[in-house]
Amino acid sequence: MVARVSRWKGRRKQVDPVWGKTDNPWDRVAVPGIMFGLVLASGTVSYRVLGLGWFDAFYQTLITVSTVGYTEIGTEITAEYRLVTSLLILFGVGVGLYWIGLIFEAVMEGRLTDHVGRSRMRREIDNTEGHIIVCGLGRVGKAIVDSLQASGEKVVVIDCRPEVCDIFNGLVVTGDATDDNVLLAAGIQRAASLVVALDAKGDNLFVTLSGRALNPNLFIVTRSAGDKSAAKLMHAGANRVVSPYEIGAGRMASFVMQPNVADFLNETMADNGFQVRLGEIEVSSESALADRSLHDSGFLQATGLTLLAVRKCDGSFTHRRDPECVPLQGEKLIVLGTPEQHYAGIQWQISSV
Repeated sequence: MVARVSRWKGRRKQVDPVWGKTDNPWDRVAVPGIMFGLVLASGTVSYRVLGLGWFDAFYQTLITVSTVGYTEIGTEITAEYRLVTSLLILFGVGVGLYWIGLIFEAVMEGRLTDHVGRSRMRREIDNTEGHIIVCGLGRVGKAIVDSLQASGEKVVVIDCRPEVCDIFNGLVVTGDATDDNVLLAAGIQRAASLVVALDAKGDNLFVTLSGRALNPNLFIVTRSAGDKSAAKLMHAGANRVVSPYEIGAGRMASFVMQPNVADFLNETMADNGFQVRLGEIEVSSESALADRSLHDSGFLQATGLTLLAVRKCDGSFTHRRDPECVPLQGEKLIVLGTPEQHYAGIQWQISSV
């Protein structure tokens, strides 16, 4: 299957929020089309009154307004007959040509807009790096995309349903995510992360395998339907496997047992407007945190962040707030603070090297 980069806005009507008008070119065809139909109807009735049969009256009207005009039909060509023909020429020909011109314009405008939109979309995807690819724009995928876009992340969506892609406001590739060509069209070799949220379990496994093969450095998060498929997805190359059902059940249970704690965690993780949020800071080789204690580096004092835990290179967590702890290269600090404090933490590492 060849990937089709969908154009912005698709064929859906774009409604002006003030006037309620649309920019759909086919809307302009309706009124002239009705007028042309009325001209045909009035001409047919007029010729019928002048003595022609219904079919001959319609035929005479049609050849007149279409400017073909083989010959006048009827045994007696009266002044009234010629008057009707003259009025049809004056009004009918103009309306007919105008209507046909609008149809031609709508067809050409739709094709041109489609071509330009797709080219523009393709260029933007080709120039995008470090983005997140989301496969599947169902209920789970749509919620993921909304959250990522609200956080300011660059997102490219893949979905096989054109009607869904046409109404998506963003970068989107229409095609089967299990096809490597579709993943390449979405820029998987330049992407930072891949989120696989397809409905079919087999497709999630296949896309995970393909993603890992096309980009070994890709961070892959895959949707799982249960514990049995989770192990297979991890072996296939997924960095994280998430079951929406298990997460939903866990959150519901937490709301019952500790509702205030659950509300706090929900706001710190999901609400971008909340004052305090959780975040992580990686200790790279160029970081001023590497091989220095947090106390000596002055990181916490300078940024105002609160250290909650340290994730070691082996994946385990150390829950400690000891200022004398020495973060190692590759470890990640789990911190709590305001968005400004998180930004200050990132800038501090760069400026303090």
